[in-house]
Amino acid sequence: MTIPTPAELTFVPLPAEPAPRGARGPVAWLRRNLFGSWFSGIVTVLMVLALGRAAAAFLDWAVVDAIWTLPGNAIADTQACRAPEVGACWALIREKYRFILFGIYPYAEQWRPALCVAIFVGIYLASANRRWWDRRLLAAWVAALVAIGVLMHGGVLGLRTVPEDQWGGLPVTLILSTCGIVMAFPLAIVVALGRISRTSPVLRLVSTLYVEIIRGIPLISVLFMASVMFPLFLPEGVTVSKLLRAQIGIVLFIAAYLAETIRGGLQAVDAGQSEAAHALGLSYWQKMALVVLPQALTLVLPPIVSLCIAFFKATSLVTIIGIFDLLNAGQRSVGEPAWQGFGTEAYLFVALIYFCFCFSMSRYGLSLERRLKRSR
Repeated sequence: MTIPTPAELTFVPLPAEPAPRGARGPVAWLRRNLFGSWFSGIVTVLMVLALGRAAAAFLDWAVVDAIWTLPGNAIADTQACRAPEVGACWALIREKYRFILFGIYPYAEQWRPALCVAIFVGIYLASANRRWWDRRLLAAWVAALVAIGVLMHGGVLGLRTVPEDQWGGLPVTLILSTCGIVMAFPLAIVVALGRISRTSPVLRLVSTLYVEIIRGIPLISVLFMASVMFPLFLPEGVTVSKLLRAQIGIVLFIAAYLAETIRGGLQAVDAGQSEAAHALGLSYWQKMALVVLPQALTLVLPPIVSLCIAFFKATSLVTIIGIFDLLNAGQRSVGEPAWQGFGTEAYLFVALIYFCFCFSMSRYGLSLERRLKRSR
């Protein structure tokens, strides 16, 4: 076989090809993800038809055929909601929304728990603003929690005293979840550091036992022990409110799970970071606070946000020990004979409130992840 010389070679250009299809935009996304093949296209069309039919049926029930008000606002007229062609009875929410949100808190004083909810939302928004991440935020949290305690309990500044047995609804859910997560974080960090301690075997053993015991029992058991057994260990004449006992149990439970998540982040940080901090002459706590912990918390931010969302919803279990939280109030709102049978509407209203708070936490966690990723 002879090899042709360059003079004998003839350049033949390839025929022109059409321009490549756009790789961006909604049409390209649909083609790539939903209509990539004939089978994928058929499945997509069938799913769209099924979801569209379900959405149309839900809209008919929730909007088109729904009853928003009752004739004359009389409870006896709830029979109008029981007609076969009638959809959702949102008149229940109009009649019972204050009971669902604030429980059996005195009606004339319900502006106080409403203001507490507004304070909670305000402090959440302030915490989401990174410009407030200094001592001002800590002072704002202390002032907010004190103001919430004063407003809910009263007895000062001319406010009527309202015992904790009459607290209920959304403020109780926010108090248990927010205070539980905030107070559990320092304890979780200490336990996580104790779990990886190499200088104190006793601290490592105690931290390990605490985590394994708490993780080995359900939250309901912790709440029962805090509500029933904890008072047995108190001196005679000393009493602790049921809400505070439940709060302590929730803090201990949340801290155990957070500690394991934080421990995973501490182990994921490269050992060279700790060695470099030690070489700079930083003490143990300076090294952890300034070098190791910030990196560890950044690495495990997604599971921390997931745990916070899960524990926010898990506070509804306090209804087992008789605390009137948001879910319990929603359940009891349909306890009257006139409103029985409309639990779906009450649960959807409660679920919407839970979703708003949980979705906000999820979106904030995602934005925080992107911000920290850019800063790294």
